[in-house]
Amino acid sequence: MSAQAGEKSGIEVAVVTGLSGAGRSTAAKCLEDLGWFVVDNLPPELIATMVELGAQARGAITRVAVVMDVRSRAFTEDLAAVIKDLDARGYKPKVLFLEATDDVLIRRFESVRRGHPLQADGRLADGIEAERALLTPLREEADLVLDTSALSVHQLRAKIEDTFGSESATRTRVTVLSFGYKYGLPMDSDLVMDVRFLPNPFWIPELREQTGLDGDVRNYVLTQEGAEEFLDRYHELLRLIGAGYRREGKRYLTLAVGCTGGKHRSVAISEELASRLAAEDGMAVKVVHRDLGRE
Repeated sequence: MSAQAGEKSGIEVAVVTGLSGAGRSTAAKCLEDLGWFVVDNLPPELIATMVELGAQARGAITRVAVVMDVRSRAFTEDLAAVIKDLDARGYKPKVLFLEATDDVLIRRFESVRRGHPLQADGRLADGIEAERALLTPLREEADLVLDTSALSVHQLRAKIEDTFGSESATRTRVTVLSFGYKYGLPMDSDLVMDVRFLPNPFWIPELREQTGLDGDVRNYVLTQEGAEEFLDRYHELLRLIGAGYRREGKRYLTLAVGCTGGKHRSVAISEELASRLAAEDGMAVKVVHRDLGRE
């Protein structure tokens, strides 16, 4: 199923609901990561107004997801009315319903030592049973029902991404950051690579004042013994890491490449590595030269 939700005024609308403990919070966080504007437990009477405001935001908000649960009074009637109202306004919201088996839900509630919102003075099982009965009409009307009983957090994220994510939103966003060791390691780097094993152009008088962005320096660095082999092997390693990150739901990677001053070798290698990564499917790449110009 595609999640091309209502597109009046260029805005898509999704409603996320389902059983308590079935993964609504995870779904909400995933949708936020995919670029959706997510509102949790907004009063039903305000939902249509919020969507209208989003549609008038001149492209600032293009995808709105509303997360609703039984904390709302008259929940099923309210939500059914909201969906009908949005449909009448031309937004045609898509409804995602999350559920799980009773035993799984009980284990999840017990693991966080929380009571069910509908159990009152009864048992957890009583609250789950009451909520399941209350939500049956909504489940039957949902566009997509996901049973999360056997899903890990990462598997649930993957299913949400498949349904609600655009191609650009599901890419791994890679920042290739050149730096100079004499100015300190970048604190936000996930991986750090030291390219000081290559000869330093600083000691070549005609290259000293140039940078790794200049053709002469770039050619000097990339033609040194070991440079091409390093790029080939490290590129292959990053393919493996990138694929693993996507499976685990990690969408951001900062790759730091360092030399002594962050002017010659690290800049040239970063540019070349970024060029190779940009040709990969599933990666969006940008280059930052942290220390260029500091000397």
